[in-house]
Amino acid sequence: MENRRTMSDHILEMRGISKSFPGVKALSDVTFSVERGEIHCLVGENGAGKSTLMKVLSGVYPHGDFKGDIVLDGEARRFRHIADSEKAGIAIIYQELALVPEMSVYENIFLGHEIRKGSLVDWNDTIHQSVALMKRVRLNADPSTKIKDLGVGKQQLVEIAKALSRNVKLLILDEPTAALNEDDCDNLLEILRELKAEGVTSIMISHKLKEVIRIADTVTVLRDGRTICTLDARKGEVSEPVLIKHMVGREIDNVFPPRAKQPSEEIVLEVEGWNAWNRALGRQVLKDVAFKVRRGEIVGFAGLMGSGRTELARSLFGNPDDYRLEGRVSVEGKERGFKSPADAIDAGIAYASEDRKRNGLVLIQDVKQNVTLANLRAISKGGVVDSNAEVKVAEDYRKALNIKTPSIDQKVLNLSGGNQQKVSVAKWLFVKPKVLVLDEPTRGIDVGAKYEIYTIMNRLVEEGMSIIMISSELPEVLGMSDRVYVVSGGRVTGELPIAQASQERIMELATS
Repeated sequence: MENRRTMSDHILEMRGISKSFPGVKALSDVTFSVERGEIHCLVGENGAGKSTLMKVLSGVYPHGDFKGDIVLDGEARRFRHIADSEKAGIAIIYQELALVPEMSVYENIFLGHEIRKGSLVDWNDTIHQSVALMKRVRLNADPSTKIKDLGVGKQQLVEIAKALSRNVKLLILDEPTAALNEDDCDNLLEILRELKAEGVTSIMISHKLKEVIRIADTVTVLRDGRTICTLDARKGEVSEPVLIKHMVGREIDNVFPPRAKQPSEEIVLEVEGWNAWNRALGRQVLKDVAFKVRRGEIVGFAGLMGSGRTELARSLFGNPDDYRLEGRVSVEGKERGFKSPADAIDAGIAYASEDRKRNGLVLIQDVKQNVTLANLRAISKGGVVDSNAEVKVAEDYRKALNIKTPSIDQKVLNLSGGNQQKVSVAKWLFVKPKVLVLDEPTRGIDVGAKYEIYTIMNRLVEEGMSIIMISSELPEVLGMSDRVYVVSGGRVTGELPIAQASQERIMELATS
């Protein structure tokens, strides 16, 4: 391992950590150390072992379930469950936040270690201390607000306040900005700097290399379950090309691969006067939306969180959320009406959800079952699935999309995020759509896996498929789209040919 730092005061040392799962060696002799009072970023491709290493540290994988040593504050530790690491001053915040939606902010902050007066909870002191913690993390909200009524950015701050309530010394954040907008990301990074000034050490796992470069004092790169290098940002050792090279084992000159073939002028999908009212919220969420998609084209949809992009995709895809709808949808010049997602699929529209774990995949099923799930009719005879046909289809897509899995019988929950995303794409490719809607197709996956997804997208449109790409990452929108529609407040506020699009112009339209 490359290590250019001089020895100093380490709050944490992980020595020779190895961890295996059935058919997979997730960590192999990993060495990882963190200086007291620094912000240390942990990067690597999906499946590199980052989250597994942090689960070893936090006691999710108990002592005895892995090989190697954990040394915290100079003392060897044997955490048998997460409560042990919490007592030692370690707090971990996962990408899927562990909050109780129906409980208030102050109840969540002190959940599991309530402030008591005798045998009763002291709610006055709980609220008083919660307000102080909320101020510390810049959370401007009523402490009695239910978690379900907060946006994801504020929920993230509740998680940090919850960690601080336990007098955390070492704060671990696993992809904390994956679902945040730009303002919330900036706020979170500034909070980490303030906590650093207060003496809190942070470890941040992130795929967003620009954020890593902005915030990190030190960066450790893992690849294939091994420590590749540790770089000191304070000495100018960290840059995007350097990190990409170490993460993927090769240089990637252009993150967005070039496309040889241009789209045709044939309109495949046309939407006119599209309005949607959310029945649960009792309000209109889409207003007179109109757009077109040509054959062999990637159309980007940009906008801030809550702008209506996902509502547009889901309302068009057979309206699974039961919006009240008005408007016209035409596929290849023929007006269509979709009463269910099955109708949309039959018409040639497929939708890969932004939340692949909750809405896109069945995690407890294996790869082959997920790949064929949306088109079982194609591999069934007399209502019975032909298992040989299922295996062949899944193997074909595994090879075509380079899905890294020990076998197609592997449960999807055991795959990395990037490979889960490929399974989600394979599932919808098997229905052979005319238009594929990809909602945040690279959220939570690394630069190498992104490049593979982009390459697959290019291949699909060159073969004549059309793609609608909804993305919160403006470089991705600009790097992959032929045209860009900008959505704000449920309306399309602009259409830009890619030659006229820029981050500044998109943000002007997104905030109009």
